[in-house]
Amino acid sequence: MLTNNNFYTTETESRVDADVVRRFMTSVFTWMFLALAVTAVTAYFFAADLSLLSLLIDTQTGKNTILGWIVMFAPFGFVMLIYGGIQRFSFGTLSLLFMVFSILMGMSMSFILLIYTAQSIFMTFVVTSVTFGVMAVAGYTTKTDLTKFGSIMMMGLVGIIIASIVNFFMRSVAFDYIISFIGVLVFTGLTAYDVQKLKRIASGQHYGQMPMTKLIILGALNLYLDFINLFLFLLRFLGNRK
Repeated sequence: MLTNNNFYTTETESRVDADVVRRFMTSVFTWMFLALAVTAVTAYFFAADLSLLSLLIDTQTGKNTILGWIVMFAPFGFVMLIYGGIQRFSFGTLSLLFMVFSILMGMSMSFILLIYTAQSIFMTFVVTSVTFGVMAVAGYTTKTDLTKFGSIMMMGLVGIIIASIVNFFMRSVAFDYIISFIGVLVFTGLTAYDVQKLKRIASGQHYGQMPMTKLIILGALNLYLDFINLFLFLLRFLGNRK
């Protein structure tokens, strides 16, 4: 009888843990999709309204305005602010910062709608969504520990950042395509790694006693960045210029 009771207790705990993980992951993806929707709507309105776009780009010279440069680099600051403030900021503050970050990303990405055709943007979005979805499922269901794999992907990400800075001055088209190819591989891999990591966070294996609500925002930001970067790198291969 003791063995049976232990079996039922263990089975019940497993079901409870599985429910917690599912609810956590559902919340993470909900926030991520919300942020992507905010970014897409913002990008559309800025690209469609010349008066809004002129705030970011000088329509006569085609160069960024002062606000345009601020909007371009502000998202990096918001990412650092969210990561650095995860312990001291409230859930409300973190969610607000995440939404403002999403708006700024939409503003900075509005030029995409002016450069590439709508058909190629839509096709790239579909390819990105399918790739992201497949890797997210793989990361969620695999029994293999992706920690070492994730470390390699993070090293690749650092390499991409350094190479992108170098190519900013070199302006090499061939080097840009190489960076983009590596970028697709890195963010495809990071998607699976981040999803597995979030699954472990939900089961209490990471971050200790930090409130789940804060971890949801952090997880949504990670997946949002994976999706956006994967989309941007794929667009360099699949996008058709107007």
